[in-house]
Amino acid sequence: MNPLSNKGLHILLTLETESEDLLIDSNSFLAFTEKMLETKEVEIVGITNHIFENQSFTSAVCLKESHLCIHTWPEFKQLTFDVFLCNYTQDNTAKVEQIADEVVQYFKANTIQKHKIYR
Repeated sequence: MNPLSNKGLHILLTLETESEDLLIDSNSFLAFTEKMLETKEVEIVGITNHIFENQSFTSAVCLKESHLCIHTWPEFKQLTFDVFLCNYTQDNTAKVEQIADEVVQYFKANTIQKHKIYR
């Protein structure tokens, strides 16, 4: 398949980690994300973050190219993460794969589910 013939790659992950402290530290995750995205030639247009009573968090990073979102469940040692970059002016498929891989590494996680959707 020619990557430019589709609108982009969307990866959805369910991850499990023993690093529970990372699941309750949205500030560190967002700092990691901003630094990581600087190397990907994408543009952040907005960030929103909500911390729950148990310190789990939901964050969304809106990009000119689309988005990435996370929700953590420290009580289950799990998180869900998704990233989508559109291919409007260039093929961003490899960047989506890199972002997903770097998030897995950040959380020192095992992948429970990984879905790739070519949109």
